[in-house]
Amino acid sequence: MTPTGLPSPTDRGRLKARLADGATTFGTFVGGASPLVAEACAAAGLDWLLLDLEHGGGGEEQLRTTIPAAAAYGVPTVVRAETTERIRAGRILDQGAAGVMFPRVDSVATAEQAVRAMRYPPAGERGVATYNRACRFGLDPGALDRADEEVLGVIQVETLGALREVDTIAALDGVDVLFVGPRDLSHALGVPGQVGAPVFLEATAAVLAAGRQHGTAVGLLVADGESAHRWAEQGWRFVAIGSDTTVLATALRRELAQATAGPS
Repeated sequence: MTPTGLPSPTDRGRLKARLADGATTFGTFVGGASPLVAEACAAAGLDWLLLDLEHGGGGEEQLRTTIPAAAAYGVPTVVRAETTERIRAGRILDQGAAGVMFPRVDSVATAEQAVRAMRYPPAGERGVATYNRACRFGLDPGALDRADEEVLGVIQVETLGALREVDTIAALDGVDVLFVGPRDLSHALGVPGQVGAPVFLEATAAVLAAGRQHGTAVGLLVADGESAHRWAEQGWRFVAIGSDTTVLATALRRELAQATAGPS
């Protein structure tokens, strides 16, 4: 609810607060460019959706429909931006996203730039306007004052540079989640796709340790619920279970195999 007592499609910092309190949350990546499929994912009971603008099938136009569709089920939407460029984060947040995920961060300096893109001056560089969903189209100008405390900042650790500086990145004010991109990181480590390789497990252990040291949540993308449970037991708190398209394709392949196999 907003200060006026009216409903709002924005998360108002609830996801950020849950993670700060140590809650374990599960979501999925949304890349199919379909607000109806995103709504179905929200209806399934996830804690959050991750709308993917880096690798997904659509662009920023999805913000208009996906965010309120998920919010109708009480599910916040975090959005992966294409870059750490200032305008990208601003447009995402103006549409009411709960937070921004930044890919390909390769240094502390890049992480600092990402944080500044999410914050209004003087703490950052986000453009100021109230005629948007985040400010309930001018009816909640106080959202400008709350934004820096409510917006979730997710920094991806998927490059060797970010891995080397992960402890310092985790300590930055405004970095709420360290998120491992397993494919990118495994490629960077020279073990493409081998998420069980010792060097990959050592890297994820370093990310987890940095998060615990500085009170920063850690997350990663996994293929299925069984894997999600295993990583959550280790202390990972922002866990993505596949994506809308991979979950659908995997489920259909399984059902098709059963259909063509005939009765057991």
